[in-house]
Amino acid sequence: MDRNTFGRLCYLLESVGGLLPSRDILVSEQVALFLSVLAHHQKNRVVKHAFSRSGQSVSKHFHLVLDAVLRLHPILAVTPKEVDESCTDINWKWFKGCLGALDGTFVQVHVPLGEKPRYRNRKGDVSVNVLGICDQNMNYIFVLTRWEGSAADSRVLRDAISRRNYLKIPNGQYYLCDGGYTNGPGFLAPYRGVRYHLNEWKKRWAVLRSPSFYDIVSQNKMIMACCLLHNFIRTNMAVDPIECGDEEPDTGSSDEETLIEDYVDQVQPSQQWTDWRDTFAAAMYEEWRGAA
Repeated sequence: MDRNTFGRLCYLLESVGGLLPSRDILVSEQVALFLSVLAHHQKNRVVKHAFSRSGQSVSKHFHLVLDAVLRLHPILAVTPKEVDESCTDINWKWFKGCLGALDGTFVQVHVPLGEKPRYRNRKGDVSVNVLGICDQNMNYIFVLTRWEGSAADSRVLRDAISRRNYLKIPNGQYYLCDGGYTNGPGFLAPYRGVRYHLNEWKKRWAVLRSPSFYDIVSQNKMIMACCLLHNFIRTNMAVDPIECGDEEPDTGSSDEETLIEDYVDQVQPSQQWTDWRDTFAAAMYEEWRGAA
């Protein structure tokens, strides 16, 4: 994050997020210590020496900034925009109606000893299973944390679409997903053996690469904050140092309302959807063969 972007973030947190300077610490210093924890996974004792603050002050202001970042969710979370007929991007022109891509990832956490079995994933790590959904420009549309690492990806996805005010997928539109999810209305999965993973996110935030010693509620908040700040950086920096070369996102939102029956409301396989995928793949192959 460059200096100008940092200044804009401080202004936004103060004017919209409600973050206030205290008697002895400015907003900019609060934000700086907060980012040092997320970006470098610095412990409280390291931060307190770096900023010449008490450990209690570091902890207090970290949580104040964390809550302020989460209050920016309505303006930092991106509204999905489907790929339409006018798209000429070679990577997306085939995916008419596509809203973006989704995937699950494990983020290691610390939990009390008695809760570790619930949070232990198939790799043996104690973690939460995070569902992340991005648009075509790699900006987060939707993030669901809180699920234990033992939960299957499909279960997390079903929870995401079943709750009010959660993930909404208009009928006829869809997200790309990997083979761990069902190929059915609203979700286009690849053929067996074809996989992808969205790993760029963890490069920016060291706190996501190993467990932190915050309580589980705070750890889930930190995951969400990392996603929102990711969107903010990509929107406000001309060149993203992590994902160079991508276009800046369209963060506009729509006030148009759609009836609840117009949304995908369950995750289940569909032969019609599988046949559509086969036709879709065959058309792509024929164009590729004709151009070869």
